[in-house]
Amino acid sequence: MSEQIRSFIAFDMKNDNVLNRLAAAQKMLIQTNADLKLVEPSNIHITLRFLGPISPEMVEKVYAAMKNVKFNPFNVGLRGLGVFPTLNYPRVVWAGINDGAEQLKSIFEQLEPQIHELGFAPDPNGFSPHLTIARVRSGANKQRLVDLVTKQANYDFGIIRADCLRLKKSQLSPKGPTYSTLKEYCP
Repeated sequence: MSEQIRSFIAFDMKNDNVLNRLAAAQKMLIQTNADLKLVEPSNIHITLRFLGPISPEMVEKVYAAMKNVKFNPFNVGLRGLGVFPTLNYPRVVWAGINDGAEQLKSIFEQLEPQIHELGFAPDPNGFSPHLTIARVRSGANKQRLVDLVTKQANYDFGIIRADCLRLKKSQLSPKGPTYSTLKEYCP
């Protein structure tokens, strides 16, 4: 049996100014003393579709599906902090996407039926454009976290360019995940 590759399809962050603003927001989150696991700034990305473990043979099939997606490079405006699933039960802290959300949804909607044809179950959560910047580990200092997120609902992170769709490999370790690009599609 061949080795399985934990994978997802995403747009990477290629703007140091935006990454610095995301890191500044993470510092504000830390100051709430909430029980958080921050995402390393170098690992922050826009996930279009989590695939989970796939075979090396499936990599080429997923890449072929990615190449069928029609889009031109576009700007993505990042604004505001929020949480999933709700303010009463925050599990994930995210940076929001205002400009470019419709293009991202269009790419997801083109990709999803092809991914389904390859044997992947439909994404139960659908697609909600965002960048995960922290995971909430417990309810410690939840109200302070919620207050900060609410106050920073319009925090401006800046603009990134979505130009290349990437199939990413995720290697888990005790220090956190390491991501690498398996395939890249730049129309």
